Amino acid sequence: MPDTHVVTNQVSPLEDYNPATSPVLTEALIREGGEWGLDEVTELGALSGSRQAQRWGELADRNQPILRTHDRYGHRVDEVEYDPAYHSLMTVAVGHGLHAAPWADDRPGAHVVRAAKTSVWTPEPGHMCPISMTYAVVPALRHNPELASVYEPLLVSREYDPELKVPSTKAGITAGMSMTEKQGGSDVRAGTTEATPNGDGSYSLRGHKWFTSAPMSDIFLVLAQAPGGLSCFLLPRVLPDGSRNRMLLQRLKDKLGNHANASSEVEYDGALAWLVGEEGRGVPTIIEMVNLTRLDCTLGSATSMRSGLARAIHHAQHRKAFGEYLIDQPLMRNVLADLAVEAEAATIVAMRMAGATDAAVRGDARETLLRRIGLAASKYWVCKRATPHAAEAMECLGGNGYVEDFGMARLYREAPLMGIWEGSGNVSALDTLRAMATRPECIDVLFDELAVTAGSDPRLDAHVDALRPALGDLETIQYRGRKVAEDISLALQGSLLVRHGHPAVAEAFLATRMGGAWGGAFGTLPTGLDLAPIIERALVKG
Repeated sequence: MPDTHVVTNQVSPLEDYNPATSPVLTEALIREGGEWGLDEVTELGALSGSRQAQRWGELADRNQPILRTHDRYGHRVDEVEYDPAYHSLMTVAVGHGLHAAPWADDRPGAHVVRAAKTSVWTPEPGHMCPISMTYAVVPALRHNPELASVYEPLLVSREYDPELKVPSTKAGITAGMSMTEKQGGSDVRAGTTEATPNGDGSYSLRGHKWFTSAPMSDIFLVLAQAPGGLSCFLLPRVLPDGSRNRMLLQRLKDKLGNHANASSEVEYDGALAWLVGEEGRGVPTIIEMVNLTRLDCTLGSATSMRSGLARAIHHAQHRKAFGEYLIDQPLMRNVLADLAVEAEAATIVAMRMAGATDAAVRGDARETLLRRIGLAASKYWVCKRATPHAAEAMECLGGNGYVEDFGMARLYREAPLMGIWEGSGNVSALDTLRAMATRPECIDVLFDELAVTAGSDPRLDAHVDALRPALGDLETIQYRGRKVAEDISLALQGSLLVRHGHPAVAEAFLATRMGGAWGGAFGTLPTGLDLAPIIERALVKG
């Protein structure tokens, strides 16, 4: 070939690596009670980083779902057609128990192991929407023991069957939820979908839902207005007699990212459904499902940060500029270390919330309270940090980062979703305030958690000391809601890093996020920090 076509100084694809080698993740997995699942997490991580799985992710994202409302003869079918790669991803996720499997596992740490598996299964995030909702539906469904006895064994099954069939005839099923409407969004009480009793225990639903993700799921939890008020219902896609339920797919959303996942508008035209919980108690019934999907949002954002960091470091290890590898150049080291600190802080608090969830499921009152306030705040802050983190990681690749072939553009398009899904920033911040108002004892539990590191560092102490009066000033607290949620999350991150993190990471976090020695962008760490171990912990390994 002529010399003009000789390719040099281009970085090979990031393949055949294992995201489960992340020290912050494996350390948290062990610490939060999931050491018994370490081999399973490592095995899934190896598959996640393989060329095959990465290819599935590319194909599922590129070949977006197609809505088929009618068959060739004009019959209404309301089906979504996916690329085969999507089904390959779903098969692995279900087979490794990323969905509802922890509900059938009595071992302490089952939900922590599931969180770690979710955090290493990185080929494509869109298919994780139905996986997350299937995980989250079980506690809500248990409000109707009769329905739970039929569907829970199918939800926890590790068999994935994408065909639309009567749910009870399948080896395994997936679940979704349908809450928001165009006039209300997060204000689900403003919904106008009506549920009319049929006299035989079932209800007929009529209305229009604005966002229903994964419409090919087998069952859905739906909010609708019953005679007794807003209520929660179970709605199957296929009725017991084999006929399609009157759940009509109007269109698929044309989204910024999350392309592999079909998000739809749905019209219920006399769709049959069954009550879950009591009439008028729809929000309290479904809220546990929302809390669990919010945990997955937090985990997803932390995963996004570690994935972007891995790609940025891989590029810096193999790309030269001005005669030196990028990773050896001081300014790039500043950027990479700063991104690594943020990713570690996000992961350590997300896994702490996974541990609190595991304990809460087992009836631990203290951990239930910590989770109530800590998860709301962490969902706000960790998800809020994912988008600028993805942008900076993408920039580490220069122009290549902006090109779809290199994977960073997809990561960047995906990053804002976790901050929007299950309540955007204001909703999460206000939920933090609601936790304090409805369960004021969670404030004491929060400060008991932070008291473990009292006296360890003056910067952390100053942040925690300022936090208590900030929470007590109720006159302006709604106006300051975002800052309150941010400061709670930062306090938890700082305390966890001081207790359990690498000293170099903890020092960098405290110096910047609490000590104020930081600029307005990533890569503005102050001098005097030990960056070598921070970067070493983030290196990509097989």
